[in-house]
Amino acid sequence: MAIEYLGLSEINGPLVVLEGVKNAANEEIVEFLMDDGTQKIGRIIELYEDKAVIQVFEGTDNMSLYNTHTRLTGHPMELGLSPEILGRTFNGIGQPIDGLGDINPEMKVNINGLPLNPVSREYPRNYINTGFSAIDGLTTLIRGQKLPIFSGNGLPHDKLAAQIVRQASLGAAGEDNFAIVFAAMGVKYDVAEFFRREFEESGASEHVVMFLNLANDPVVERLLTPKLALTAAEYLAFEKGMNILVILTDITSFCEAMREVSSSKGEIPSRKGYPGYLYSELATLYERAGIVAGGTGSVTQIPILTMPNDDITHPIPDLTGYITEGQIVLERSLHGQGVYPPINVLPSLSRLMKDGIGEGFTREDHQDVANQLFSCYAKVGDARALASVIGEDELSPSDKRYLAFGRAFEAEFVGQKESENRDIMETLEKGWNLLGLLPREELDRINTKILDKYYKETGR
Repeated sequence: MAIEYLGLSEINGPLVVLEGVKNAANEEIVEFLMDDGTQKIGRIIELYEDKAVIQVFEGTDNMSLYNTHTRLTGHPMELGLSPEILGRTFNGIGQPIDGLGDINPEMKVNINGLPLNPVSREYPRNYINTGFSAIDGLTTLIRGQKLPIFSGNGLPHDKLAAQIVRQASLGAAGEDNFAIVFAAMGVKYDVAEFFRREFEESGASEHVVMFLNLANDPVVERLLTPKLALTAAEYLAFEKGMNILVILTDITSFCEAMREVSSSKGEIPSRKGYPGYLYSELATLYERAGIVAGGTGSVTQIPILTMPNDDITHPIPDLTGYITEGQIVLERSLHGQGVYPPINVLPSLSRLMKDGIGEGFTREDHQDVANQLFSCYAKVGDARALASVIGEDELSPSDKRYLAFGRAFEAEFVGQKESENRDIMETLEKGWNLLGLLPREELDRINTKILDKYYKETGR
């Protein structure tokens, strides 16, 4: 039974305190009715004796200490779900904003889902094709994996995210069973419009569920947006048997919102002012990816985060790296050279890649080609460092070939057009063409049988 109270004890930023509360629960949804007839909702985030601290989603403007009616609903935040959510756009608290009316839910689900039980997980095997050679060839995304993109302010991660949505597929088969859940947190209006327009013009919007939290929306809504997106993804994956790719941008906005709310609550800050539970909050989000044994669906995550000052040791990328299975790192110097996408392949890795590629998944030579490209590109760095000291003309013939390989690798393998969607076979062929720039005896990471079958010296 819902209980109603009159008046508030305290208002502090996005938080209000209600005294004399009975039978309340953490995460319970609260409804407020103001004097002027307007309504707001919030959720209980802390209970102490008979006091409840409540986050107000729409902010505390126009709220009065004396005349605000507060009603406890008796249930947590829930999202109404049905197959109708495909192709729809919602705001940061799950309300439709595309003008197509409300969803007729077949079920309502608590958005505070739990991480998948390790015992019920199935090991990820099959790959997801993104159309980018640097990802598919060298840091392959595996179905059920969580693979973040580490970016920086001003780098084209929004463009990259939109292109992944347009191009992502399950490879050879299963297209009808594939959909994308896209959540944007704290983005500007023009960025939100860019995503909406890109998806509509490409025809991708039909298999995309969008959750948009704008920069001028209340900051506490940012804490709900990824939970709503993951709840929708889990429903489509585990109830409807679909393979879902979840793209969350920008996780840094989510963490900044957490820091702001934590500060309002008067909590003791940890590293860089973030709350001490930053790790557990991120883990709760990321660990909702995976495959349930015996089921047909999967949830794969690509969280995107902007590293403050391009600092990969900052708490957000640092903790994210502990939880996830690898990372894709965008490089500012490559962006300055006009390379798109500016992926620095050396610090990028996919820890689950080895089990989802090769014969039966992609092609028998995939792992060997990836190993050799990594090895050769690492030697390019050594050659460039030497050239900066003694000059390129003084380099040995071998070092000059590595410099040529490095330029071609960045321009033709990592770099590609914004409309270019490469399949895995095209990516592997490009890899072999680049390896052909080097003499056969330099290719020491490839099995001899595979080398005999695929290697051809190009010698440009």
